[in-house]
Amino acid sequence: MENRKNFFHLHLISDSTGETLISTGRAATAQFQTSLAVEHVYPLVRNRKQLLAVLEAIDREPGIVLYTIVDRVLAKLLDERCRQMGTPCVNVLEPVMATFQTYLGAPSKYRVGAQHALNAEYFARIEALNFTMDHDDGQMPEGYDEADVVLVGISRTSKTPTSIYLANRGIKTANIPIVPGVDLPHALLSATRPLIVGLVATTDRISQVREHRELGTTQNFDRGHYTDRATINEELKYARALCSRHGWPVIDVTRRSIEETAAAIVALRPKLR
Repeated sequence: MENRKNFFHLHLISDSTGETLISTGRAATAQFQTSLAVEHVYPLVRNRKQLLAVLEAIDREPGIVLYTIVDRVLAKLLDERCRQMGTPCVNVLEPVMATFQTYLGAPSKYRVGAQHALNAEYFARIEALNFTMDHDDGQMPEGYDEADVVLVGISRTSKTPTSIYLANRGIKTANIPIVPGVDLPHALLSATRPLIVGLVATTDRISQVREHRELGTTQNFDRGHYTDRATINEELKYARALCSRHGWPVIDVTRRSIEETAAAIVALRPKLR
């Protein structure tokens, strides 16, 4: 029974993609270390029939309800039904919208999915994603001077996922592996536009991650050498010395999530420009 109390149902209802709710719900849940949310995500809920189906699901597995629904009729129906069921229900955007309206002195237009409009910012993100995928893992070095950020680091320092996360924010990001004895591309060393950042981690962390990497199809691959702590330690020393020689800032990703690493990189950009 004690273990069962550690789990709770978290219902996330949105008239759009649900990304805002998922982030909010997980950020709140992370503050309660003894509890684990069983997430139920209901995106694109835009009419009464869809909402009634969601309410039936909530009734079967009661828990906390978070929602972002701008249609006031649907929002009122959801609030009333949850109150009848005795289920806590929160409109995540309502207090934020109220603050904006008070400060700006203008009412909201209440447009469904307004944050996902196909505007210039959206297409800039698409362009950044395309650029980042084309310049992953040292590919197409001739384009490095078009990048906003270039990440360098030894294998398993989260270069690719961090690059993709930055690209989702519209930041063109390339990444290059640092391999002792292998020179970095001249195109990188001569680039003047991008912020170049080195990523490192502890020897133990990298060894652990490498242990779980599947490389069965790689010819002449020596797993023992790849995960050897002494070898990794030398790789890290080489990477740190390389970054120091070129004056590139270094971020230790050992205890950072991808989001935190990306935030640290974004914070560096205005300081170094």
